[in-house]
Amino acid sequence: MKNTSVSAAFMMLGILFCTCLVVSNLMAAKIFVVGDITLSAAVLLFPVSYILNDCIAEVWGYRKARFIIWTGFAINFLVMAVFQLAVLLPPSPHWEGAPHFDYIFGLAPRLAAASFIAFLAGSLVNAYVMSRMKLASRGRHFSLRAVVSTLLGEGVDSLIFFPCAYLGLLPLKEMFVVMAGEVLLKVLYEMAVLPLTRRVVNYVKRVEGVDVFDEDISYNPLKIGDIG
Repeated sequence: MKNTSVSAAFMMLGILFCTCLVVSNLMAAKIFVVGDITLSAAVLLFPVSYILNDCIAEVWGYRKARFIIWTGFAINFLVMAVFQLAVLLPPSPHWEGAPHFDYIFGLAPRLAAASFIAFLAGSLVNAYVMSRMKLASRGRHFSLRAVVSTLLGEGVDSLIFFPCAYLGLLPLKEMFVVMAGEVLLKVLYEMAVLPLTRRVVNYVKRVEGVDVFDEDISYNPLKIGDIG
C-alpha cells in the first residue's frame, strides 16, 4: 500500500491555508477605501493563502500543494453552502438582525461561483509556477520564485473573478483599474513579508528534513489523491 502519511507541520500549514480562505470570504462583505482605491477587507488576509501555498509547494512539492488547494476549495464550498441554507431559514419575528445576517452571508450565486473558480485556478497556477521554477533554478532564488508565482496566480485569479462577477455591473475601465490595483497590492504584500516567509520555509525544511523537487510527476490538477 502506498504511504500517504503527512507530518504535523504539513497539517498545520494546510489548516491555516483553509482558514484563510474561509475567513477571507467572510471579510469580503466589508468594503473600504484607501485614497481613490476601493478594496474588499478580504485583501487583508487572502494574500496569506498564497504565501502558505508558496511554503507548501516549496517544501513538499506540487502534489501536496494540489491536495491542500482542493481541500480548501471543498471546505470553502461547504461553509458557503451552509450559510446559504441558514439564510433561507425563516427568521424569528423577534430578531432584528435578519437583514444584516442575510447581507453578510447571503453571497450571490454569481459572486460565489466566480470566487470558487478564480481561487482554484489561481492557486493551482501559483503552485505549478513555483514547482517548475524550482526545478529550473535547482532550488535557488526562492524570493524571485515566490513573487513571480504570486503575480501569475493572483493575475489568473483576478482575470477570472472580476469579469465573471462584475461584467455588466461595472464599466470595463473601472473594473480593470480595480483588478490591477488588487493584484499589485497583493504582490506588494507578498514582497513585504518575504523575509518572514523565507525563515518559515527554511525552518520547516530543516525540521522536516524535506525539500521536494517535482521531477517526473503529473501536473494534472484533477489527480487529487496523488500526494506522493
